[in-house]
Amino acid sequence: MTTDDLSTPLGQNTEPRRRRRLPFTGIQVIAVALGLLLLTFAGVALFHQDRLGGEPVVRVTLQPNSADKDTTAPAPSDAAKPSQPAAKAASNPPANGQKTITIIDGSSGARQDVVVASDGSDTGTDTTSAVMSGINARLLEKSRYGMIPIAADGATPFTAYAAGTPEERAKAATMPTIAIVVGGLGIGAAKTTESILNLPGAVTLAFTPYGSDPAKLVARARGRHHEILLQVPMEPFDYPDNDPGPQTLLTTQSPDQNLDRLFWHLSRLQGYVGLTSFMGARFTVSDTAMQPVIREAAKRGLGYLDDGSSPRSVAGTLAQGQTMPFAKADLSIDAVPTSAEIDKALTKLEALAKTRGNAIGIASSLPVTIERIGNWAKTLESRGVLLVPLTTAMLKSKS
Repeated sequence: MTTDDLSTPLGQNTEPRRRRRLPFTGIQVIAVALGLLLLTFAGVALFHQDRLGGEPVVRVTLQPNSADKDTTAPAPSDAAKPSQPAAKAASNPPANGQKTITIIDGSSGARQDVVVASDGSDTGTDTTSAVMSGINARLLEKSRYGMIPIAADGATPFTAYAAGTPEERAKAATMPTIAIVVGGLGIGAAKTTESILNLPGAVTLAFTPYGSDPAKLVARARGRHHEILLQVPMEPFDYPDNDPGPQTLLTTQSPDQNLDRLFWHLSRLQGYVGLTSFMGARFTVSDTAMQPVIREAAKRGLGYLDDGSSPRSVAGTLAQGQTMPFAKADLSIDAVPTSAEIDKALTKLEALAKTRGNAIGIASSLPVTIERIGNWAKTLESRGVLLVPLTTAMLKSKS
């Protein structure tokens, strides 16, 4: 003990204490962690064999075709298994309830046809056969988008898919008649199905080309004796703020471009008697834009309905020049979508039919519209007016 130690007051030792330090800094810890993370990603990228690279994968249950099994063929070698088809392509057409799909190997480009079971939907029948039920194969032509209608051997889609019997048409010639077209169908299976089931069979249904499976809904509607129109999206005055949808026919496009878009719409479903516009107030007043469309529709044996929304529409004049079936709607039944106003419109339609012998109304597929039309139609014939499909009204008007 030194003198200084004795003379220094307690608690006043000013010698600093030594602090313990870690052998590395916080920045070094962060740098090492980032390095390990990068090494992990690099390892996964180099050594993880994922040919799809994280792409979404869909698994389907394959159903082998028993007729094509080859019990004598040797098993493929292990080296060929990843890239070569392990089963023969089906040589026979698939049976009902089945579909044939082609699988292409991403690494080798090898193709393999396999047969898969169809879901059958709500009816338990094959989707493909149901969709094509009643479609005349002679009235179909292949396009870049699929099959589209065409006139052949003196037959046309307008006559082939017209509803009603000769007896019903003869009766219509002696009575005032009304045709009603309900449009906007195909988008929303529930709404479309309600229209199909609850509207009288004489009501014509107009389908847009959109929706997940419009062709299947059309087949169901035709099974309930509804006539079908295809609604072609056309340019309205406030386009593109008001956009009818993909592949809209535009006044700024060339005739060839619009016809190419028209073919896309024509291929979306089959069994329709004619066309009508979906929106289209600007397009239908342009002679340059409408003329190629009307000419093409007439060549393919289709009719055309002008929805009456544009007073300056040139569709009627152009259709007359092509001698194609044509009609123009007289009024919109549910322009004001209330029960009272819809009933007034239907009464007005009756008065027009009794005055002129024929009247045509258009409507949307609102629940209130479907209900009022259904109730109104039950007693219509007792008042001396007949509800008829659109083709009957078109032919009666022309005669």
